[in-house]
Amino acid sequence: MASGEQIGFIGLGTMGEPMALNLRRAGQSLMVWNRTAERTAPLREAGAKVAADVDDLFAQCTTVLLMLENEAATDAVLGRDTEAFTHRVAGHCIVSMGTTSAKYSQGLSQDIAAADGRFVEAPVSGSRKPAEAGQLVGMLAGPPEEVERLRPMLSPICKQLFDCGTVPGALQMKLAVNTFLITMVTGLAEAAHFAARHGLDMDRFADILNAGPMASDVSRVKIDKLRIQDFSRQAGISDVLKNSRLVLEAARAAGTASPLMNVCEALYAETEAMGRDEDDMIAVVQAIEARIRRSAS
Repeated sequence: MASGEQIGFIGLGTMGEPMALNLRRAGQSLMVWNRTAERTAPLREAGAKVAADVDDLFAQCTTVLLMLENEAATDAVLGRDTEAFTHRVAGHCIVSMGTTSAKYSQGLSQDIAAADGRFVEAPVSGSRKPAEAGQLVGMLAGPPEEVERLRPMLSPICKQLFDCGTVPGALQMKLAVNTFLITMVTGLAEAAHFAARHGLDMDRFADILNAGPMASDVSRVKIDKLRIQDFSRQAGISDVLKNSRLVLEAARAAGTASPLMNVCEALYAETEAMGRDEDDMIAVVQAIEARIRRSAS
């Protein structure tokens, strides 16, 4: 459901572009900005306004959605620790939809509140394909009145939105979800490696998995990519490595065990070191294969 106000959207990368396009297709009045200016072209063609610069967007939009790569990019856009910060966030609702550490998000929330702004966490679960289909799952944390106001605004992006209480509840929930996602996909890659090494029919392997009780939307997409060795990016290796490290950081802070994530983090780091950082996360199978080659040498 589109709102009457013009909202701002910053960060038009792998996930941000389809999310912003879904807002426009739903009729939402939208202004966008991206550090790499050419990425704004599809949004301009879809009828969104393109801000001349970051300050232009904050001047014209009181609700600003951020889908940024990391904490440093978020701080840069908001002008944190500079005089620009108060001008950009005062009287605004800042909605962070990317994945950062819970500790960072809590600190940012406090700084925005001190500058007379409002902050909502809204991380999403899903990759490029569900982002294009408007089928992401959103987790919300922040002032209850802002969370409720944002629900209809975010409905073109998310098939479901869940209230996770106060900041940093949404990011802690996202990291718990990511723990399952990352270990599941890594396990699928290892299973495919096992099947291939035994000379099994990979089409039959995929059919059996897809017919079984473990099948999911994610597994169906990833097994097909493994079957045909398609490593084109949906959720990139570098992003998954970042998320793995955020999970481990949060686990250490809470004193929780993370044996599977420890292994996954090592495998994604090895995959990135192979120059596969822009490939889809399923390319982790390449690191598994490399371990065999190293043990044989």
